[in-house]
Amino acid sequence: MKIIICPGIHDVELTNRFVAALLNENKHKNNTDILTFPGEGIFTLSKVHILSFLCDHLSNKIEFPLIFISFSAGVVGAIGAAVAWQMLGGNVRAFIAIDGWGVPLWSNFPIHRLSHDVFTHHTSAILGIGENNFYAEPPVDHLMMWNFPQNVKGYWVNSSLKSTLSCNYLTAVEFINMLLKHYESQ
Repeated sequence: MKIIICPGIHDVELTNRFVAALLNENKHKNNTDILTFPGEGIFTLSKVHILSFLCDHLSNKIEFPLIFISFSAGVVGAIGAAVAWQMLGGNVRAFIAIDGWGVPLWSNFPIHRLSHDVFTHHTSAILGIGENNFYAEPPVDHLMMWNFPQNVKGYWVNSSLKSTLSCNYLTAVEFINMLLKHYESQ
C-alpha cells in the first residue's frame, strides 16, 4: 500500500513536519511507503499534474492500492487525480481530506474528512462525507492541522452510528493512523 501526500499552498516545511508526525506515530513504519507530490503553489490544485506525477512514479504498479492524504487547496487536485487514477484502472483504497472546506467529495472509494473546527466539519458534510471523520476540539488554526497533527485533539465521529456514543477523543495523527491500519488490514 502506498500513501500519496498532496499538500496545499504553503511552505514545504509544513508537509515535512506532517510526514514526520505521521511516521513517528505509525507503528508499522517499515510497511509505510509514502510518495509526496512535489508541486507547489497553483500546481497543488491540478489533477493533471498530480496524475502525471503518479503515472511517472507508479506506471507499472497501477493495481497497487493507494491512500490519498490531502490538505486544504491540495484536496481539489487530489480528489480529481484519485478519481482519474481509478478510471484508469488504479486501486484507490481511501481518500483522506484534511481541511478541504468547500471541496465536493463524492466517489465510490471511502472518503474521510478532518476539520480544524466543528463548524468546518458540519458545513463540509453537505459536500460529501464518509462514515469516519474527525474535527478538532478545541478548534485550532487551519495550518495547525498539517503542521502539528500530533498536537491537534478532537473527536472521531462515526457518522454511520448517528450517536454521541460514536465519538472518541484523540489526536488528528492518531485518527489518521487508525484509518491507515484499517485499510492496511484489508
